[in-house]
Amino acid sequence: MGMTAKGHEVLEHAKRQLIEAKTIGELRQAQAVILPLLYDLTLAQTAEAIGMSVGWTCKLRTRFIRGEKVDPNAKAGHRPRQNMSVAEESAFLAPFFAEAKTGGVLVVSGIKRALDKRLGRCVALSSVYNLLHRHDWRKLAPDKRHPKANVEAQDDWKKNFPGESKKSTGNGKRQGRSG
Repeated sequence: MGMTAKGHEVLEHAKRQLIEAKTIGELRQAQAVILPLLYDLTLAQTAEAIGMSVGWTCKLRTRFIRGEKVDPNAKAGHRPRQNMSVAEESAFLAPFFAEAKTGGVLVVSGIKRALDKRLGRCVALSSVYNLLHRHDWRKLAPDKRHPKANVEAQDDWKKNFPGESKKSTGNGKRQGRSG
């Protein structure tokens, strides 16, 4: 034998919500409370009647009794496990991006140290990469040429480099130990 449905104290409120419901979520939440109380339906029967899983039906009932409204079709209004809001993240990353745009290199370890200090705890390196990805920074490797490279000195070195070393065999064949 199943448990007796609870929530008789909110039955009148559920009836009012059933009439005044503006979304399908509100309607289903009111039905999840009313059907077991008025028609002695089990949780599984109620779930089948409102077209939801047993787990969600139980959650709808419990939260309605607590006074919370739940819409299972609505998206969450926040990011799970967020450390800062998007605006705070943008403000935090602004100096690093400004430095990178003027020819500096974006150093992830420096951002991680600053983020650890800002949050007051150690965060994973993947959190920093996710943070950068959220703000459309996907350039993880530097350019082919360093911004502070001296091209003239490199060309001069290439021109004056001695051709072959004295230790070289000359034709690229390796000589064995026996001679």
